[in-house]
Amino acid sequence: MLPKTDWAALIPHAGSMCLLDSVLAWDERTIHAISESQARADNPLRSAQGLHAVHLAEYGAQAMAVHGALLARASGAQTARPGRLVSLRDVQLFVEYVDHYDGHLDVHAECLQASEASAQYLFRVEHRGQLLASGRAAVIHPESRERMP
Repeated sequence: MLPKTDWAALIPHAGSMCLLDSVLAWDERTIHAISESQARADNPLRSAQGLHAVHLAEYGAQAMAVHGALLARASGAQTARPGRLVSLRDVQLFVEYVDHYDGHLDVHAECLQASEASAQYLFRVEHRGQLLASGRAAVIHPESRERMP
């Protein structure tokens, strides 16, 4: 298990916007993180009605960012390439609000494709084995695109 203190400095999300709490497992293609931030009053995505399930896509995107950062660090890079979320596809929400779920959420991401310029992932968020949200997300690495002729 990797606590937040091990990887938080590798990603751009900071303070209460860093939604993940720790990484339980990761390898070259996948990551499994957990979070209890859905129940925190300082969750910046929470509205007066609660934390809508659509925001679980951000949890998936942050798992992608942590995965990319861990891969970069494992290959000897000092920092991960900056990324910009550009696409969400096939997003399915199986509940409306998630702030009432106690305990942690399991956030899984699987890299489908990665290059210098972009990456695509599948993500899913579960609570005690119940699927709450899933989808695909794509990120581009703007610095890589700017260097291309």
